Amino acid sequence: MSLRIGVAVMAALLVLYLFLVTERAVLLLLSGDPLGAGMGAALFALPLIAAWALGRELWFGVRAERLGRLLADEGGMPQEQVAVRPSGRVERTEAEALFPRYRAAVEDSPDDWRAWYRLGLVYDAAGDRRRARAAVRTSIRLQSGRPAT
Repeated sequence: MSLRIGVAVMAALLVLYLFLVTERAVLLLLSGDPLGAGMGAALFALPLIAAWALGRELWFGVRAERLGRLLADEGGMPQEQVAVRPSGRVERTEAEALFPRYRAAVEDSPDDWRAWYRLGLVYDAAGDRRRARAAVRTSIRLQSGRPAT
């Protein structure tokens, strides 16, 4: 629950920031100065890009969490016990040792969203966020009925 609160606080702060930047952009556009108008136009693009990125990340989080709950309800979450550091993070070497098994499951069933989601969890535990997100995105596509790319 604290993660959701953190996400909500960060999203609210970003929305406030976007509002203030948009307000400044409008003032620059209306300044009558050609340089100010150019800067205002450029500054106006930033909130649009940031709002799009925020929406995309929040939507990814909602869909990933929904799949995680679905997989947990089915009893399909990984059950291996791995050592945890005092900080709460998984020992990376132990997470990496699990990787071949979950990668083999994906290779055996490349259209199984559950296998891709579990692979994403193992990548995340090993600290490879880029591959974890890619695996979870593939899982979301497969679960929604779209083919993996």
